[in-house]
Amino acid sequence: MIAPEPEPALRDRVLAAAYECVARFGIAKTTVEDVVKQSGVSRATVYRVFPGGKEQLLRAAVSWEMDRFFLRLAEEVVAAPDFASMVERGLTFAHSAVHGHEVLQKVLVTEPERILPLLTTEQERPLHYITAFLLPYLERERAAGRVRDGVDLEESADFVARMILSLIGSHGEWDLGDPSAVHLLVREHLLAGILESGALT
Repeated sequence: MIAPEPEPALRDRVLAAAYECVARFGIAKTTVEDVVKQSGVSRATVYRVFPGGKEQLLRAAVSWEMDRFFLRLAEEVVAAPDFASMVERGLTFAHSAVHGHEVLQKVLVTEPERILPLLTTEQERPLHYITAFLLPYLERERAAGRVRDGVDLEESADFVARMILSLIGSHGEWDLGDPSAVHLLVREHLLAGILESGALT
């Protein structure tokens, strides 16, 4: 007898199929039946895992792809030699990845009214993820004597996370594809009030 597929693996398979369908058909035209065909699981199984139907499935697919993005981001920055360098690497990678994300850019152009609400409902998740990721690194900076006196580390992690997310979405006058511009932004603006000057050289 073949063992049943574990629930997390089954969920991932359905979400990967939903993502592929959105890439192929767009959000509006993707149906649960499309996902059933792409995933190879039954309609009943899709509704068992996602009882809210298409709306819940699409929200979950956005979360799933977002989690994959932040996993790649963490892998990109984990070997950075210090906190400032990590933020630089993170901004550069995130900017490149978002603007090179074919599916996201496609739906932002063709169906912004559909993708933006989905992204908005998930916006607290990446904020929490980045804040939680940054905090231990800031604690190490403090232990090494590189954090300014009186700085609240949780508030600082939250601030840096919010700025990173804001800059990824709208970088304004900053060219995040230019390493020298990112270096200046991070060390003279984002972290100048958090780290001692010696940690920013």
